[in-house]
Amino acid sequence: MVSSDRRTELLGAVELFAGIDPADLEAIAARATEVEFPAGRPIARQGEVGTGFFVVESGRARVVRDGETLAELGPGGFFGELSLLDGGPRIASVVAEEPTRCLALPSWEFERLLEERPRIAILILKGVARRLRAVTTSHHH
Repeated sequence: MVSSDRRTELLGAVELFAGIDPADLEAIAARATEVEFPAGRPIARQGEVGTGFFVVESGRARVVRDGETLAELGPGGFFGELSLLDGGPRIASVVAEEPTRCLALPSWEFERLLEERPRIAILILKGVARRLRAVTTSHHH
């Protein structure tokens, strides 16, 4: 079990949450739960509707789309932000490479949080835009 300070620190290191103040990070951390996955277990499956956002706390996971490995995620790595925002299907699978523990933020908790603290939504939108811009420019140049 990870302390709430460690959870807040972990979330604060996620680029998606850049600029979010400590009190708001604590509010996000308070709604997250810890989930453990054994080696080889899918954490998220491509094509399935996502129900949340994950940050790798310990261990290692692989991001796979259509059978091709796109990335390796270690502690601090995150995924699921698109499904968190639009409730759409996962665009890739994520599989635990070794025993992996994640902080999971369910989409319904996230929505409740954004209603209570709208400034978080503004900062997260900026984070998503930064990521989208980085991906878009790297594919066109």
